[in-house]
Amino acid sequence: MSDATLAQSGQVPTRKVPFRGGGFRPVAKRGIGFVVFVALLLVVEWGTRAGWIGNLTLPRPSDVGQTLWALAESGQLWVHMQPSLTRLVVGSLLGVSLGVAVGVLIGLFSYARAGLVPLVAALFPIPKIALLPLFVIWFGIDEASKYALIALGTFTPTVVSTYGAVDNVDRTLIRMGQSFGLSWWSIVRKIVVPGALPGILSGLRVSLAIGIILLVAAEMLGAEYGIGAYILQAGSLYDLEKLFAGVVILSALGVLTSSGIGLIEKRLLRWRA
Repeated sequence: MSDATLAQSGQVPTRKVPFRGGGFRPVAKRGIGFVVFVALLLVVEWGTRAGWIGNLTLPRPSDVGQTLWALAESGQLWVHMQPSLTRLVVGSLLGVSLGVAVGVLIGLFSYARAGLVPLVAALFPIPKIALLPLFVIWFGIDEASKYALIALGTFTPTVVSTYGAVDNVDRTLIRMGQSFGLSWWSIVRKIVVPGALPGILSGLRVSLAIGIILLVAAEMLGAEYGIGAYILQAGSLYDLEKLFAGVVILSALGVLTSSGIGLIEKRLLRWRA
């Protein structure tokens, strides 16, 4: 019996339609990144053992792993990690907290926008590493100059991402809140801040990555301990295994930082699911 006959008789055939409301939400594929990483290490290991990759180009991943293990066993890993983590946490906390506050002010108040945006635009493109000698003159060669460099480096991108996120909050929601008689503070707390939070956290990933880069630069000048100092010492001795071990530590620090922000996003942005 044809569909037309079934339609005339009132017996229209039904067909299950697949759900199409996913909203382009990415689906987590666990283990894929780890497999790609291990495959890349195996290719490099094979290339170095087969002679396709020279010893002065890349060291064997197995030798780098042995260097990391020896560094951890000797206790030198924590000796270098502890000052680096302290500098990164203190400097980033200063820069990010101040950057979020200034970014929210710029996003909410016209006078703050008019006065501070040109200043931020002037500071943002300056290579912060170039200011390290100036900070050493101002704050000395000890920890204060390193904190100041990391704080400034994380401050400017945080300001830009924060006031951009505030600007991108749906104005229809704000007008709706005004129509329901919400106070200014309630609108900021219940609409503006939650709406801007995804952009702020995304900008935080970039800011902390810049903080790690500046941490290494700061520790290469006048620091006895720290990952940057360790890499500088290994490079001066042409010890590629130690140099790449330091690079692996920095990469792991970046991955852990990004994963931490991801956990914060899952907790604070559950309303997006």
